[in-house]
Amino acid sequence: MATRWETRDSVWLEDEGGQFALAASRDIGAVDWRALARGRIPDVAYLLGAALPGACAHGAIFPEGFAFCPQCGAALHNKAAPALPAWWGASNAALPDGAAPLPKYVPQGLAISALPLARALETRKAEPFVGQTERRLPKPPNVPCVFAAADFGFAEQRLLALAYSRAVLQYWDPLAAAWQLLSGDGQAADLAFTASAYAWLPTPGGRRGDVALLPSGQGLVRLRIDPIGETYHTELVFAARLASAPGAVLRHIACLYAEDGVALWSARADASEAQTWPCPAGVPEAGWSRPLSYDDCLFWLHEAGQLRWQPGLEPQWLAWPEGWTPRLEFGAVTQSHDGRLWQIGKDAHGYAFLELGRRDGQLERVDGARPGFGKFLFQRGHQVRNDPWNSPRVDDVNKNDALVLPLLENLVPGRDAPSGLVLRIEPFTGTVESAMGGAALNHKTVVEWIGERNVILDEVIGGIASPADCVPFVYDNCLWLHHPKWHEIRGWQLKAMP
Repeated sequence: MATRWETRDSVWLEDEGGQFALAASRDIGAVDWRALARGRIPDVAYLLGAALPGACAHGAIFPEGFAFCPQCGAALHNKAAPALPAWWGASNAALPDGAAPLPKYVPQGLAISALPLARALETRKAEPFVGQTERRLPKPPNVPCVFAAADFGFAEQRLLALAYSRAVLQYWDPLAAAWQLLSGDGQAADLAFTASAYAWLPTPGGRRGDVALLPSGQGLVRLRIDPIGETYHTELVFAARLASAPGAVLRHIACLYAEDGVALWSARADASEAQTWPCPAGVPEAGWSRPLSYDDCLFWLHEAGQLRWQPGLEPQWLAWPEGWTPRLEFGAVTQSHDGRLWQIGKDAHGYAFLELGRRDGQLERVDGARPGFGKFLFQRGHQVRNDPWNSPRVDDVNKNDALVLPLLENLVPGRDAPSGLVLRIEPFTGTVESAMGGAALNHKTVVEWIGERNVILDEVIGGIASPADCVPFVYDNCLWLHHPKWHEIRGWQLKAMP
């Protein structure tokens, strides 16, 4: 006869031999303990805040709150993990304070982070010293991915990698040092979404296991994970053939969908008070950028034009000026000193930045391609400051034949120039378009931090192909950089980050 133990969050059963089995846990429900691989037990213990054996072997796991083995009195391991900041990538959902939310004057939905990365990384030796990767993770079995690092309501932070083109959700078990594939519970939606650029809206602070609101093959769904049972569950929020990823603004969520043309679906953040808005004829059914939230509006960009929506109003479609073509592959939207948003493009006269959100937007011409986003952009090897059309600041003429591709901007209040993570490729005399085209770039390539002290974090031996496919993220007090063609994810310790 098993003895039943109840903790604040879980129900445990103790057999006659003193072995404990998890029977159920809050927001997860019943647990099939026998199906759990023994190698997963340490990870489960840390997720639940349960105890592991120390000097004795009387049990593989003990309930939360146990400090000593009931049979021999030996001390048990109870790991109290420190709270770590969450990471959600380029999302425009409202984030809790612990995830370092961006202020409203910064466009939401770009690769910009307010985590104190500069303070941690700029303690290293400055260039020309070349650093090395300090930690490594095997790349997820399925790529390309978006990454999220959070506790998802559990006792410790964990890392998820969603391969959105293959509909595979992957969970990193740090104790087993292995990726686990989470399976749908039988009623879960198809997680694949490739119609447009991928983005999700995190839903922290609810039930244990809540992850995000995301696009799927069936429509907009709410994703929940059960890392103990190695499964996931989805709840349908809006059934439709989605044309874009969802965005969030002013406690509203919205996405584009295709049904006899394109329309916009919107609702409150809790999915209540849903409304639909028809879009003008000719609005594309696929190929949209990640949504951007700024100035109380949502923006989606496309090769054919821009769509702007403000809650309570009909969506506005603005075609690009005749002859001018956006260069969406250069990064994303940039911001001028006065707060306006701009997109770089090209016409018969050369490159020019176009003001967004207006039918008669201002045009500012520049003498070359400028990859970047936010306020973090470069022309060749030199950084551009203040307005995106200003002349680049030349600190070293030896960097004229370089290509710098920004990957992540770090918001550091009070700095004169933006800081962040870049790839520096040199010597490079080709076009930015050719660099983004997927061909192998057999040039010297370094991963570099640009800031008050420039730091070369590592050199990429053998060059790189499709550099825009690099994905930076923060997990377990490390800055990581993933590329789908690399066998490992490279990491640098953030020792000074709280």
